[in-house]
Amino acid sequence: MNKKIVACAMALVFALSTAGLGFAAKLNCTVDAVDGDKVTMTCEKADQLKAGDKIKVSTAKKGAVEGC
Repeated sequence: MNKKIVACAMALVFALSTAGLGFAAKLNCTVDAVDGDKVTMTCEKADQLKAGDKIKVSTAKKGAVEGC
């Protein structure tokens, strides 16, 4: 019984620690210019980025349109 509790606790700690590493930094950016396949953006906390970093860009979500 004691081994099952220790094994369960260790599995839980491992799962929580690996899940925490999966979250990337989130930056708020504004697109300044688009020239072909190059985009220029101004970002808050841009000092967290380095040249060559791969980032994921998503567009702003538009609000739902309510009506009858």
